[in-house]
Amino acid sequence: MLSTDRTRILVDAGLSFKALVRRLESVGEQVDPLDAILITHEHSDHAGTLASLARRLRIPVYISRLTALAIDWGGYTPALECFQAGARFTVGDIEVDSFSIPHDAKDPVGFCCQAEGVKIAVAHDLGYLTESVKFHLRRCDLILLESDYDVEMLKVGPYPWSVKQRVMSRVGHLSNDQVSDFLSDDFDGHASQLVLGHLSEHNNHPEIVRLVATQALERRGLQTPLEIASQSRPTEVYRFDRTVYAAGNGPHLDG
Repeated sequence: MLSTDRTRILVDAGLSFKALVRRLESVGEQVDPLDAILITHEHSDHAGTLASLARRLRIPVYISRLTALAIDWGGYTPALECFQAGARFTVGDIEVDSFSIPHDAKDPVGFCCQAEGVKIAVAHDLGYLTESVKFHLRRCDLILLESDYDVEMLKVGPYPWSVKQRVMSRVGHLSNDQVSDFLSDDFDGHASQLVLGHLSEHNNHPEIVRLVATQALERRGLQTPLEIASQSRPTEVYRFDRTVYAAGNGPHLDG
């Protein structure tokens, strides 16, 4: 969730209403009043509860046109604000830039949200970091980036080989090593907080993610604060003047 004094938005809808309420309340935040839901793509861990949340909350859903067509709305038509990937739009006093990401979904996007001089980026479920994605991650105050899997753990893990190939493909997910390369070669060092999330339950471990990312930052002489997000609990609440980011990081799939 991202909020200012005037606007509160939820990015993705993979948690039930009760779970969402519980997690936000645990960090001193409330569901009501939310002003909008932003959706990155249609996979169930990111949009599985969207129809029920939209029906319950009665707030606009910002979603790409192709992704909207891939959602089972269950007979309910929410207030859709459809956009084309790459578009810029405004929700209250938050300016949102959408950008395409390489993932095996209909029209997956990441978001950069700016308000009151603060820029926050959300980029997960992407097979590799394109030059466009790297561009959007520049000059951010907070970056939420996925670090989904450890290559060796994935290779010897329980998934069928076809799924392993999908995860490692250029429309799959980011590995710890790919994140390390980004931090070593392309990260501009501007962010005052880096959150790595979307960790695979079977093919990664938080301490491996922390070690690999920390080593990459240290090679650059950077001391950027780092948090490893968990599927089971919210992150810290990050405050930038009056702009607040509370990462829920709900359940996810490696697909």
